[in-house]
Amino acid sequence: MTSDNTQMTTPDFLVAIPARYAASRLPGKPLRLIGGQPMVLHVAQRALAAGAQQVWVATDDARIAEALQGSGVQVAMTSPDHASGTDRLAECAQIAGWSDDAIVVNLQGDEPFAPADGIAYVARTVADSGAGIATLAAEIADIDTLLDPNAVKVVRASNGDALYFSRAPIPYPRDAFARDRSVMPQGQWLRHIGIYGYRVSALRAFAALPAGVLERTESLEQLRALEAGWRIAVALAPSVFPPGVDTAEDLARAERIFMQQHSRGARD
Repeated sequence: MTSDNTQMTTPDFLVAIPARYAASRLPGKPLRLIGGQPMVLHVAQRALAAGAQQVWVATDDARIAEALQGSGVQVAMTSPDHASGTDRLAECAQIAGWSDDAIVVNLQGDEPFAPADGIAYVARTVADSGAGIATLAAEIADIDTLLDPNAVKVVRASNGDALYFSRAPIPYPRDAFARDRSVMPQGQWLRHIGIYGYRVSALRAFAALPAGVLERTESLEQLRALEAGWRIAVALAPSVFPPGVDTAEDLARAERIFMQQHSRGARD
């Protein structure tokens, strides 16, 4: 059973960060600077702060590998032809020689402010739940997020396992929406946070699965596992995950956040 108790013991875990150079909306995204450092280095530092035994960056570009020299992070040079970050991680697992029972957290390369306790909590949830895959969610507090198809929603069973992920507002508040779709209905709605923990055996098996109808319909990779009958444990995030960096505007916002944090740290 998945617990939302943040006091449970953290198991040994690895972090792998997929970092593709040719991002469509922000080319060269992993090497874009925040506070004078490449974004991928900020992400790796968050993983190290979370207590990961090893941090790997799985990339397809030598420039990213060069930017990480001397950082304490290991680099796996992977194929440029992978369709997803999960596929890239599966190749990283092969290159690194991880054992099947190891726990690895897939931390997106555009999350420079991912909270360290949230990264560790995904690994804890894998160990505590017994599921091969785990992820996080946060409560939705506003109607715009509930209705936004870019904010993925998740519904959990009573044991914490995912029942379904969707871009639609689920569960659908029929009576409340019949009255007014501009007001946040009463109840609990959860937004999926795109960080995953895997047993390495599950990571390898997942990457080998063909995409299913649900995944193709909603463009959500995690539905491949649910359609295959797999468990995905979902825990409530212990800290807020700030938005990732997808655009030039996001990058400018990240720079402002970094400067604010640096300013506060200097005063303290």
